[in-house]
Amino acid sequence: MNINPIRAEAHYKATLDEVSSLMEGDPDVGTPEGDRLDVLVTLVQAYEAKHYPIDPPG
Repeated sequence: MNINPIRAEAHYKATLDEVSSLMEGDPDVGTPEGDRLDVLVTLVQAYEAKHYPIDPPG
């Protein structure tokens, strides 16, 4: 499994496409596809938290 940190918008968008594709396959937890999906979602969440922060209401 070759996965790198998301450092650029183009890589972020490509990763979102891959996440979408993997989700369509509904992989089981613990399979290579399921593990890849889990790691990619974690990377997407980290990128979004840094580049698209959402301020709490109030």
